[in-house]
Amino acid sequence: MKTKSFLETEPDTQAERTAPRRQPSVLDQAGGPKGVVYSALPVLAFVIAHNFLGLTASIVAAFAVAVAIGGARLVRGESVQPAIGGVFGVAIAAGVVWFTGSAKDYFLIGIWASLAGAILFLLSVLVRWPLAGVAWNAATGKGTVWRSDKRSRLYYDIATLVLAAVFGARFAVQQYFYATDQVGSLGIAKIAMGFPLLALALLVVAWAARRSNKRLTALGLLPAKRA
Repeated sequence: MKTKSFLETEPDTQAERTAPRRQPSVLDQAGGPKGVVYSALPVLAFVIAHNFLGLTASIVAAFAVAVAIGGARLVRGESVQPAIGGVFGVAIAAGVVWFTGSAKDYFLIGIWASLAGAILFLLSVLVRWPLAGVAWNAATGKGTVWRSDKRSRLYYDIATLVLAAVFGARFAVQQYFYATDQVGSLGIAKIAMGFPLLALALLVVAWAARRSNKRLTALGLLPAKRA
């Protein structure tokens, strides 16, 4: 039986060690395209059941769908982390509804979380630590060198303000539907203004990162990419 020598195997092993690992995108962390769809199903189940079967049935339907999605992912060997987060989120929202007795409170935590996010993004720009830059450069291992360049900070300021606008719009629209007791519209707004709207904002973050990296490389603050 022929075996490979050390010299034959070493290049492959070295290549595996030095190959850069791709950072998981937000879409990957959400479970991919299917994960985005799955995240909308408990909301749809809640709204539909509430319209036809009442409050208790809507709570049971949303939780049952979330658990079923988690079980299906487990059986297929897919990542269950997004599903576990979904079940946990639905359980908390359902618990709030059960406590208050109002179907619209299913969306209450998300509404106020959107306001908190908008304020946090805005404050980060005001204190000159835009969160888009902080998060992106921490995830890619570039540290805080970008803060030494005024133009780079501007790029990340723009991206962070776009994120603040997204979260602020979520709060404004959903709070209006909440105040006017429009449960069905709340469900539609939560889905439509969820990942699709966030994805558009993340395109701006990616634009800011590309512009910043190009400028920092030209200034010698980041190493040039090897050909």
